[in-house]
Amino acid sequence: MNYRKAPSLPSVTLDDVRGAQKMLSGVARVTAMEGSRYLTQLVDAPVHLKCENLQRTGSFKLRGAYVRIAGLLPEERAAGVVAASAGNHAQGVALASSLLGVHSTVFMPKGAPLPKISATRDYGAEVRLHGHVVDETLAAAQEYAAETGAVFIHPFDHPDVIAGQGTVGLEILEQCPEVRTIVAGMGGGGLVAGVAVAVKALRPEVRIVGVQAAGSAAYPPSLAAGRPVSIENPATMADGIKVGRPGDVPFALVGNLVDEVRTVSEDELSTALLLCLERAKLVVEPAGASPVAALLSDPGAFGGPVVAVLSGGNVDPVLMQRVLRHGMAAQGRYLAVRLRLTDRPGALATLLGALSVVDANVLDVSHVRTDPRLGLTEAEVELHLETKGPAHCVEVGEALRKAGYTVID
Repeated sequence: MNYRKAPSLPSVTLDDVRGAQKMLSGVARVTAMEGSRYLTQLVDAPVHLKCENLQRTGSFKLRGAYVRIAGLLPEERAAGVVAASAGNHAQGVALASSLLGVHSTVFMPKGAPLPKISATRDYGAEVRLHGHVVDETLAAAQEYAAETGAVFIHPFDHPDVIAGQGTVGLEILEQCPEVRTIVAGMGGGGLVAGVAVAVKALRPEVRIVGVQAAGSAAYPPSLAAGRPVSIENPATMADGIKVGRPGDVPFALVGNLVDEVRTVSEDELSTALLLCLERAKLVVEPAGASPVAALLSDPGAFGGPVVAVLSGGNVDPVLMQRVLRHGMAAQGRYLAVRLRLTDRPGALATLLGALSVVDANVLDVSHVRTDPRLGLTEAEVELHLETKGPAHCVEVGEALRKAGYTVID
């Protein structure tokens, strides 16, 4: 798709990224590059996974946060820093501040996952819970900065942050010099902008593809309009890329350097997360799995070798459980069925016997006898089944109907 190019802004250069790389030496890990046989077969070209989910604090965010804070003047460091985040940026700022001896205050939404709140505190930040959505938390952090003089550390809209994230691109070129396509998730755009700055300066022929969640995709309309455009009520399970408006600084870079922005669905995100866990043995959060989701949705669109950046692995265990079940359902490996049967002794055992014949594993059963919708001799049963794929789901449904059961869609 051809977008209107944003005006060029001299904000971040290859020298900036190289300077950030020197600054991060001994601080950020040079994360592993792992091959994926499954994705290689699917794409019909080598596919490598850049494992930023194994970075310190569990995401690439440490890179940008450290470079930004390290560049502060002594009087700015003395005033402390403040940030707002639901997770990854919070932990990056907390650890970077601790390493640099700077006091950090991090505002997080009241509904932020407890493991992320605990980790941010453990890295040394003072955590304040405020608001129920990130916009409210962001406003509180900016108000705190105005009142106290603390320096606000933006998660993506600052040249130093983008330069830090761009070090991922330098590592990719060092680890996979033959790369032809780099795919990375994008919310505000800091990561993909930084990677594009570094890679396009050294290898302009490499294709850079950004990936957004369809329910939180602010870049396509913004690029079409030639300016950052806000979208209302962004919604996605991928909280790491759930941003309603592109940052001004990364937007200009993305418009000039990124070749394509794609979107992926929630089903594709959950399927990608499940694939990373099962096939690559990597715990990846939904935002981090977005490049894999893009490969799965249109494998023929990517020239290889391909590098997919797994940007983070900080997934809440409760969300992980829901996402995995969602991913299994999307792959036809989990099936929920409601049906009616005659309420008599042995009826449920007969139903379970019919399911065993088609080798459907029953995970749990809900049996309702008293409901105004039911006839005097009827009962309703809801079954959660473990299945083997779409074809098996169809087989289970046909077997139940053939046995005389009324399946309620």
